[in-house]
Amino acid sequence: MNHIIIDGEHAVMGRLASFAAKESMQGKKVDIVNADKVIIVGNRASIIQRYLWKKDLGGSNLNGPFVHANPEKILKRAIRGMLDYTKGRGRNAFRKIKCYNGIPKEFEGKKMIKSAKGSKGVTLQEVAVQLR
Repeated sequence: MNHIIIDGEHAVMGRLASFAAKESMQGKKVDIVNADKVIIVGNRASIIQRYLWKKDLGGSNLNGPFVHANPEKILKRAIRGMLDYTKGRGRNAFRKIKCYNGIPKEFEGKKMIKSAKGSKGVTLQEVAVQLR
């Protein structure tokens, strides 16, 4: 099976990101749906404060770091952190990963990997709303 579809609803972001990175390094294509419902575990206020702090960073020419305000891009950035994307093998693995908010029509009715439910935390949708 060279194609994996993962349902990110109630999944913990770090665990989901490491699983997706490992599977793509093995040559599989990974699609993550419901990226907006992925959970970051921890204290709600400190998580949002950390993302707002990253957003406010910037040099004299505003040369980053850039924090995206879309949940699927926040998740993809977390996955990128688990890959060596500067070298060929990691770059190819990163290209095989796609993240989607909600479930696209092409994936409806297909078999998806359900992840374990996370505990208290903040969804990526809530973080993205605060970043806008």
